[in-house]
Amino acid sequence: MTAAGAEGAYLRALAAFKTPTLDLLHGRFAPFVIAALSVMFSADRATVAVADAHIEVGEMLDRLRNAGYETDDRRLPSTSGREVCRYWVKVGWLGQQIDGDSEVYRLTAHAVRALEIADLTGGGSRVSNSRVRTLLEAVERLAGNADGDPARRLARLRAERAALDAQITALEDGSADPIPDDELLEEAENVLHLSRGLPADFTRVAESIKAMQRDVIRDLRRDERPTGEVLREYLLRGQQVMQSTREGQAFAGALRLIGDPERIDALTEQLHGLLARPFAQLLDSTQRAEIDMIGRRMERGVQEVLTAQRRASHVIAGQVRTHDPARDRQVDELLRDVIAGMQAWTQTRTPETPVDPLRRLPVASIGHLRQSLGDVRPPGAPAALVTQGQDVEFVDADTRAWGGPHYAELEAHVAALGDTFDLAEAFEAIGDGARRPVDLLGLLEIAHRNGIADAGGVSIVEAVRPDGTARRFAFGSVTVQARKEERS
Repeated sequence: MTAAGAEGAYLRALAAFKTPTLDLLHGRFAPFVIAALSVMFSADRATVAVADAHIEVGEMLDRLRNAGYETDDRRLPSTSGREVCRYWVKVGWLGQQIDGDSEVYRLTAHAVRALEIADLTGGGSRVSNSRVRTLLEAVERLAGNADGDPARRLARLRAERAALDAQITALEDGSADPIPDDELLEEAENVLHLSRGLPADFTRVAESIKAMQRDVIRDLRRDERPTGEVLREYLLRGQQVMQSTREGQAFAGALRLIGDPERIDALTEQLHGLLARPFAQLLDSTQRAEIDMIGRRMERGVQEVLTAQRRASHVIAGQVRTHDPARDRQVDELLRDVIAGMQAWTQTRTPETPVDPLRRLPVASIGHLRQSLGDVRPPGAPAALVTQGQDVEFVDADTRAWGGPHYAELEAHVAALGDTFDLAEAFEAIGDGARRPVDLLGLLEIAHRNGIADAGGVSIVEAVRPDGTARRFAFGSVTVQARKEERS
């Protein structure tokens, strides 16, 4: 081996051990992490509510400590369940997202792969006849498809047809021997081995879509390229994910299967039929449950990818509609300032330093604003008007004549009429300057304050407007009776 080959292999190994998968398997608390994740997540429980996960991890830590597993060579995390889960999110073993109205945890592709390598289901990864045959058949099919000689391909197809005809003849003659249970058991374990790789493949596709979403949003916010170019690149990358990667091809094949209800029904019937065979009794309960959930596991994986696609499309469409480069730059600068402030604060503080919470936002000390919604009183009376000591001058005409009632003149007139008087007669006795239509309304208001009574008739008065035009008004006769306490 050359020096360059050794160096390249070593660098690849260093990069591999920096991935969250191998970091999880070689970490200090790896046994606990694998055990906790395998207990919390299953084929029927792809997501766990954040609050539930914190409680479950905390309870598992307490039970293991009480059982005596906290020793020198068997270490357990000393923090709470919440802090443990937060750390798993930070190192890439758990993904955090919004599902409906709640926040949930989901296994990342690295964690799924680590669980497959640890293989706590008891299936093992031993070499079996079924697995070797699957490999040989895959190699033979690949070689046949890659062969450009039509004669050899035709000979291979005829040999396959001859083998099938021989099997059909043996079955028709009744001379075919049943397949032994141990071979069926190996094939069932091979099926389980293949099905366990599906969740990791689907999760990788979903994470690839999320990564593309983050890249698109970042490019749109930078505003360095046209929006159409960024979106075209996103669509091209999405197509490449489905065609050029193994997990993308697995998803495309599963999507074709999910789209055909007949194939789903056939798969379900086949799995139920397998579990009813005698050889299925050789499988343990966990393996039988896994076989029964293969169809649901496939449906759930496809749904996860489709959900990631819909969420990415929704987020990108919202960013395109509300894209404002200036505002985005302001938000980025604000976030950078907050992060810089947090980093500066953590350099002078320890994790044990108490932090005083902000219990409420400060109230601006502005005098004229109300302090509460329940206080409907005005902040204070307005300042009195300043008079100049002389009357105003009008250019064309005195417009004050078209204003409201002359209350001062009307009250002085009413005060001179005595305790009882007729409202119509009182109005007719007023001078022309205060006998306008609005003055009739003012007189009615003053009479109402003093006390009025219905006289049982109809009164008609004539009001004169400032321009000299007259107008007659009819109303129920009113007699004004002043209140005694007001007259005293």
